[in-house]
Amino acid sequence: MGTRQFIFAGAAAISMLASSAFAADDMTGMVTRIDRLNNTISIQQTQKGTVGGSAGGAGALQEYKAKDAAMLDAVHAGDRVSYTATEADGTGTLTKLQKQ
Repeated sequence: MGTRQFIFAGAAAISMLASSAFAADDMTGMVTRIDRLNNTISIQQTQKGTVGGSAGGAGALQEYKAKDAAMLDAVHAGDRVSYTATEADGTGTLTKLQKQ
């Protein structure tokens, strides 16, 4: 039983670290869909360049709930944006959204 608790505690710690790392960085991407009725936006994240990697490649497509509905008024599908998001209970929430 002690091993099981240790594994679950380790998984919880990794999850918390991943969530805080997710919230700390400004990310960039392209808006692919906006649902103003449900206050959600889908963003195709732009991968950051690394040594030996191809900069500007397409990353994961993520759907976020907007913290404030007014955030979505300034952007449209196809716009490049920089954004900050937090994640809680598997749901991403945009805290900052700015058109580039």
